[in-house]
Amino acid sequence: MCGITGYVDWNADLRQKNALLETMGSTLACRGPDAEGVWSTKHAAFAHRRLIVIDPEGGAQPMSRQVRQNTYTIVYNGELYNMGEIRQQLESAGLTPQTRSDTELLLLAYAQWGAECVEKLNGIFAFAIWDKANQSLFVARDRLGVKPLFYAERDGMLVFGSEIKAILAHPSIPAEVDAEGLAELFFVGPARTPGHAVFRGLCDLRPGHYLMHSRLGTTISQYWKLENRPHVDDLVTTANTVRELLQDAVTRQLVSDVPVVTLLSGGLDSSAVTAFAAQGMKEQNRGTLSTYSVDFIGNDEHFEANAFQTSRDAPWVKRVSTFLGTDHHDVIFDTPELIEHQTRPMLARDLPGQADIDISLYLFCKEIKKSATVALSGEAADEIFGGYPWFHREDALSAHTFPWSLQLKERLNIFSKELASALVPEEYVAYRYKEALKEVPENPDDDDYHKRIREISYLNITRFLPTLLERKDRMSMAAGLEVRVPFCDHNLVEYVWNIPWEQKSFGSTPKAILRKAVEGVLPDDVIYRKKSPYPSTHNPLYLEAVRERMKAILSDSQSPILPLLDVKQVEEVIESSYVKSVHRPWFGQIMGVAQMFDYLIQINEWLKEYKVKVVF
Repeated sequence: MCGITGYVDWNADLRQKNALLETMGSTLACRGPDAEGVWSTKHAAFAHRRLIVIDPEGGAQPMSRQVRQNTYTIVYNGELYNMGEIRQQLESAGLTPQTRSDTELLLLAYAQWGAECVEKLNGIFAFAIWDKANQSLFVARDRLGVKPLFYAERDGMLVFGSEIKAILAHPSIPAEVDAEGLAELFFVGPARTPGHAVFRGLCDLRPGHYLMHSRLGTTISQYWKLENRPHVDDLVTTANTVRELLQDAVTRQLVSDVPVVTLLSGGLDSSAVTAFAAQGMKEQNRGTLSTYSVDFIGNDEHFEANAFQTSRDAPWVKRVSTFLGTDHHDVIFDTPELIEHQTRPMLARDLPGQADIDISLYLFCKEIKKSATVALSGEAADEIFGGYPWFHREDALSAHTFPWSLQLKERLNIFSKELASALVPEEYVAYRYKEALKEVPENPDDDDYHKRIREISYLNITRFLPTLLERKDRMSMAAGLEVRVPFCDHNLVEYVWNIPWEQKSFGSTPKAILRKAVEGVLPDDVIYRKKSPYPSTHNPLYLEAVRERMKAILSDSQSPILPLLDVKQVEEVIESSYVKSVHRPWFGQIMGVAQMFDYLIQINEWLKEYKVKVVF
């Protein structure tokens, strides 16, 4: 897993630009602490930072190979999980790899099949390839968007990078935000509309897409999307198929020349991944699987159950670890540590994010990195199997907006009337919502209820899941840790997408088909435990800390966020936060009042740190 960046400029000779390349690459040092490299030709230049996972000697990048009188050069961030199949197909075509690295396999795959190579890949990836003979750049991103890829076109150039900071390191790309970027930040965030990167002129290459750039211009093509197909399997066959697909995905993703661990919360998703990983490690004679969990000092004292968090994870972590015989490690943080590192996640994201759950995930990954380089996680199960409350709550199903962000009116109260007037937030969010619904593949057999469930499922996979994948990528890579997500295996996602809702949630049980699929693999009490989201701190000291920092921002006339806020309204929210109230998240399940303060603090620091110019 690595960091990549580079650019193409038809109006300059880039062979003398290595110093700039090194600067751009250095911004990604956390993603690739083990090695670095730059490469340039007249009109194209690449930089790479490497985190060594497979073939330390043979996987150095940027990598060039000559194939049939043409030369190709690649920078690549990701892992291929079907290396054996790709290698066999290449050798049958007369191309023999010189190394064990998936980087070379990917490069040769493009030389052999061109853009169609992405359809043959099983993995997580973002990569760029320069075709010398055709003077063209090919850039692609994996189907679910596990690995990031941003780009910008300006002044005859195309600049790309794993993270926004690498692109902003180019002197021709200014840090600016316009009206659309502010709307994304304030009214959609911390989610983002696919393809948008908040900064003016920057784009996010959408999952399942590739980009071709040459002197003729830039074209973007979609190579993968969710499609409706008949599902003919009965309940037992469906559960068995889900089990086989998940087990296959986990086993494939154990490939590594460095230690592999799993993140274990004690919930269904991470426990299922851990169970199959432990079995795979045993079958491969790789010893006992190590598992890691995160919690906070004081959570046992301050935790109060609500509709979104029904129970603590800690007892269940111990239950699963003991049952599977893993070498378990509890990582426990205190609230002062969260406050100390409050803005670090924003610097990793290059954008404001998800408050204390970002901070704790970053610190968690830093701790894991001391003993391992690769971890498997349970993200995506709720999105593809329908586990979230908004799949089952009438208020969310009947809402005409994104179900994880139902409090738009409450959001609007805290922003300046001038900002709201200029951005027309309700119209903007409604437009983005309708835009998303237009993408949903229709099934003429759906009644209104099943059509709505299909819409919610699609929104979760294409709009909400990216927020989790982005968080996991930035927080883990900021610590030099690679995290893999077996539930994002496209074979599993495609199959589950077409399972009828009555099978997915038979007996009115969320994720019932997944629970049935792992019967006998995990204890029944773990399998049928009610979902609890990623742990956040319940210590009131966190609310106190972010509240005081928010008050300090409001009292500082130089705070760049002030013109964007209705200060009086924010002060009223601050005063009301002294009174204990019912948990009502403004985003997702666990981002409440404290996290809203944290988000505003991050915006203020983002405007200062990145010297963002507002240009609307």
